[in-house]
Amino acid sequence: MAARPTWQGHLRLSLVTCPVAMYTATSPGGEVRFNLLHPKTHNRIKMIATDPDLGPVDRSELVKGYEYEKDHYVILTPEEIESVRLESTRTIDIERFVDADDIDRLYWDNPYFLVPDGKLALDAYTVIRDAMAGAGKIALGRVVMHTRERLLAIEPRDNGLVCYTLRSHDEVRDSAELFDDIPDRKADPQMVAIAEKIIEQQEGPFDPSQFKDRYEDALRALIKQKEKGGKAKVTVEEPETTNVVDLMEALRKSLGQKPGAARSTARSTAKPKKAAAKAPTKRAAPRKRAS
Repeated sequence: MAARPTWQGHLRLSLVTCPVAMYTATSPGGEVRFNLLHPKTHNRIKMIATDPDLGPVDRSELVKGYEYEKDHYVILTPEEIESVRLESTRTIDIERFVDADDIDRLYWDNPYFLVPDGKLALDAYTVIRDAMAGAGKIALGRVVMHTRERLLAIEPRDNGLVCYTLRSHDEVRDSAELFDDIPDRKADPQMVAIAEKIIEQQEGPFDPSQFKDRYEDALRALIKQKEKGGKAKVTVEEPETTNVVDLMEALRKSLGQKPGAARSTARSTAKPKKAAAKAPTKRAAPRKRAS
């Protein structure tokens, strides 16, 4: 667990309150990060605050301003910004309980572990956790993080609670902006049936350890070779780009690619009209899926 919590305060359900601490649930540790260096000295470059008229300035002299129109700003002092901070800066008030399916996936943002802050918080924390687990609901609350109020979704997980910041309504774009240009027509049912069989063949449990970042792996391999003093070139295998002329034929070939796939099923779709008549076999009937 991180040495320092991202946020500390209280979790409140009606009259029940307990101290909690919030820790980020993800780590950027696997990401390759670069520093900017001078090519001759290899010294790290320092970013210096610069005024276009005055030149370099000390950061302690800077103030915060909001640009309400081009090159015109409203200046706010730290005291003025502090004066509008809300009670939720140090308290997560649970305001509502909803079903998880009620929250569109587009709104889910960053995950955090929410843990009791001290032994005295355990009793109230476990009461809230177990009551939520029994209800099978997601709790909604508000928190101020990094000077910004965020909506939180809180749910029980193992022995604790996990919370996610939720994007605001204004942050989520309307899909109609892009999807309205897609023609409103149905795909060929026979092609869809073959695609559904391909999906069946590739079904399996989610195992995040099987998904590697090939770019990061290639960067690390390149860095290791460069550490040894030699010039190196590491490439990432990219999928072959093909121009699909016959979509039905491409689907048939895809159906027979996976090891253990029933090649006879692929051959049975060679003639679309007969394939439809042979559909009611053990595996051929396409399953209905939630859209």
